[in-house]
Amino acid sequence: MDALRPVLLAVLLGVPAGALTCYGDSGQPVDWFAVYKLPAKSGPGDAAGSGLRYKYLDATSGGWRDGAVFISSSAGAVGRSLLPLYQSNASQLAFLLYNDQPPESSGVQDSSSRGHTKGVLLLDREGGFWLVHSVPRFPPPASSAAYSWPDSARNYGQTLLCVSFSLTQFLTIGRQLTYTYPLVYDHKLEGAFAQKFPNLEEVVKGHHIRQGPWNSSVTLTSQAGATFQSFAKFGNFGDDLYSGWLAGALGSNLQVQFWQNSAGILPSNCSGAQHVLDITEIAFPGPGGPTFSATEDHSKWCVAPKGPWTCVSDMNRNQREEHRGGGTLCAQLPALWKAFQPLVKDWERCSEGG
Repeated sequence: MDALRPVLLAVLLGVPAGALTCYGDSGQPVDWFAVYKLPAKSGPGDAAGSGLRYKYLDATSGGWRDGAVFISSSAGAVGRSLLPLYQSNASQLAFLLYNDQPPESSGVQDSSSRGHTKGVLLLDREGGFWLVHSVPRFPPPASSAAYSWPDSARNYGQTLLCVSFSLTQFLTIGRQLTYTYPLVYDHKLEGAFAQKFPNLEEVVKGHHIRQGPWNSSVTLTSQAGATFQSFAKFGNFGDDLYSGWLAGALGSNLQVQFWQNSAGILPSNCSGAQHVLDITEIAFPGPGGPTFSATEDHSKWCVAPKGPWTCVSDMNRNQREEHRGGGTLCAQLPALWKAFQPLVKDWERCSEGG
């Protein structure tokens, strides 16, 4: 009976048995999860965590929960999901690790000419997951043989969204990555995988779309049937992801959290039918809930103030990234919106005429 327990739980959670999936903080397969790595010194207990505490959310968690372990542990949701990368039976897997700021151990240099985009694709012959995140130098290449969290990502907040997909969805995801133009620092795409996913093969080679339109929006369906919308733009799009496209496409005002310590930050924009507002302060609800400034937070996400959209991204709002590839993964999931919307404590109001 014990041997069947993970299979039975996977069925109950709506995840097909046998398919590679995201794993939750409980150690069991989940269709999706979100992790918010908290900034250092954001509340009680930080001295012990030294910037490794996080909040965890999935479809059945009933909102944000304290992370089961530190984010540096392979027993948590992020570490457990990535564990197959560092195991000896990885020969049955395909993966792409991409990051415009790759781990130093990868031997690949940073590249501002590539997309400002960070993520992981990990799949087997049944399915896999897409992990969209904001963490520089992460995750370690497969040759590291062990999961770890970079010291450089401890001080500031970070977001990670993992979604489990069936194998066929990676055909579409691969196409999206030809727009975002990611810097792939480690990969394995051999045999049948390379034949089945020609777009991923192109991405690995550093190729990208060559003609407009320079942006693409597609619908993706998770293993359990949840609907996500992927928005991807190439550098030639030449505009802000959020005010130049996303708000209009979603038909909603947006409050956006992003890294505000870089040059050329774009102010809140109220010039169009939909307003795009820069978040300035984040607060988790409840007694003693962590509260921190957007300048302490490297995470990238946005939320429609009145619902139902929530998006987890890898792009900021600044002049330079108007001309770089990148994107966001959005959903109208009530559990996601009800968790993220209350985090917005304050935002920048629009100036006169803008």
